[in-house]
Amino acid sequence: MAAVPAWLRRAISDAQSHAGKDVEDVALAAGATIGVLDAVVRRQERWAGAWRQRLALAAATATAKQAGRVEDERALRDALLLTRPGDNVGPAGHLLFAWRRLAGTPAEKLLTEKNIGTLLDDLGLARNDEGVSDLVDDLRQLAARDGTAAMMTGAIAISERHGLGRALGAWLADALLAQRLGWTHAISLLGGEAALAVGMGRPRRPVTAALAAGAETESDRAKTLLAAQARAALRAIDLSAELERRADRLLAVAPKLRAKAADVVVEKLLSDDAIVATEKIAGMSDRGLRRLFDRLVELGAVRELSGRTAFRIYGL
Repeated sequence: MAAVPAWLRRAISDAQSHAGKDVEDVALAAGATIGVLDAVVRRQERWAGAWRQRLALAAATATAKQAGRVEDERALRDALLLTRPGDNVGPAGHLLFAWRRLAGTPAEKLLTEKNIGTLLDDLGLARNDEGVSDLVDDLRQLAARDGTAAMMTGAIAISERHGLGRALGAWLADALLAQRLGWTHAISLLGGEAALAVGMGRPRRPVTAALAAGAETESDRAKTLLAAQARAALRAIDLSAELERRADRLLAVAPKLRAKAADVVVEKLLSDDAIVATEKIAGMSDRGLRRLFDRLVELGAVRELSGRTAFRIYGL
């Protein structure tokens, strides 16, 4: 379990009100938190897939809210799990697809022209082959030229320059960070901060509103993003600790499970955000799967996430 020192939690809290602070001070808190997060990522735990996809869901929820949509986490899960392939999942559902793409695609393939083109489709953004090629070239130059802080602000600036908005910029910044650190898969960080307050003791404003404020300098923008990254990394670390405890409980009770294909269900729970109770799993009937989930809930190994009595959804 990753331990976050008390001084670092205080530094992250202090960084939210960065007026009068040097960008180096905020960068120190962000860098230290990313260092702790890096240690979690490199452990490559069995539950890492569920962790990444849970963070992707949080990012999709935040960006959907920023876009003025009303869908919450439960509605986004429903759009993913309760629709058949090819059905219309709506704009918010496609936002979830975009962030799940970040979490589920190998980091080295995230910024290819093919993947970026599909990402733009998920986000409902217009694209053409020449524009995608130019965007990818700009990102390559940015990754080769700038440090981590400049890379974040640069990714958002590039997205805006191409007329694609800051939600995509946050996605690109998270992808660039994963590649910079050599992670096998990216972690959704800035996306989850898109609709949260920046600063402490000030009126709540979205990150995008703070960045758009004309009075803010480049240093202010860097501090805003670094503070958001530190806060997001801390949230990811805390979630990893929670999921580690839940995964340990699931793995502890797994040998007691008698149902056929129970090991497949366990692996699915460890590798994704959630499973619908009607999922087709070879060697297991619908009735058998429901009974298995009831048993896992009874043992405290999984949670029912939908709050419904029908079309139930389960996860760590």
